[in-house]
Amino acid sequence: MHQAAHILTNADHLSSTQVRRQYEDLLAKMRSSDSLTAPLSQMTATFLKVTESYWSGLFHCYGVADLPRTNNDLEHIFGSTRYHERRATGRKQASPGLVVRGSVRLVAALATQNTYFGGSDLAPRNLAQWRTLRKQVEYRHEARREQHRFRKDPDRYLRALEDQLSQRKMRS
Repeated sequence: MHQAAHILTNADHLSSTQVRRQYEDLLAKMRSSDSLTAPLSQMTATFLKVTESYWSGLFHCYGVADLPRTNNDLEHIFGSTRYHERRATGRKQASPGLVVRGSVRLVAALATQNTYFGGSDLAPRNLAQWRTLRKQVEYRHEARREQHRFRKDPDRYLRALEDQLSQRKMRS
């Protein structure tokens, strides 16, 4: 188990393929080991089963720079973002803006931690992709606005929906 942790720590900064190969070799040794006691054999079988269930996503962090290695590391990033959001807004909970724009704000917060971006870096390079992202964010904004309209005046909101529905029926 300690060897597995050592390999996954990747102190030598190997590529994901190299880490995977080392880990596969270790797992092969563990599978072929016949001289284990019953409790240790059971623990090894459990370890192999759990490793197999996580296998598909186990090595991505070695091939993508700055990708968190563990769920705890990822949770730390989310927690840090929530903390800074609360400090900046004075709210106890996440602001509605973070809920709506979280996919954009989180990426921006992570990218700006280690890198300075100038004005030319902020211009979109792929306009089609940028427009798609804007549509997604706008869709979430509209959903938030609809929630607000409903909470503010439910009767008026429902009447407007009924009017839209009746107009569609008239057209068809």
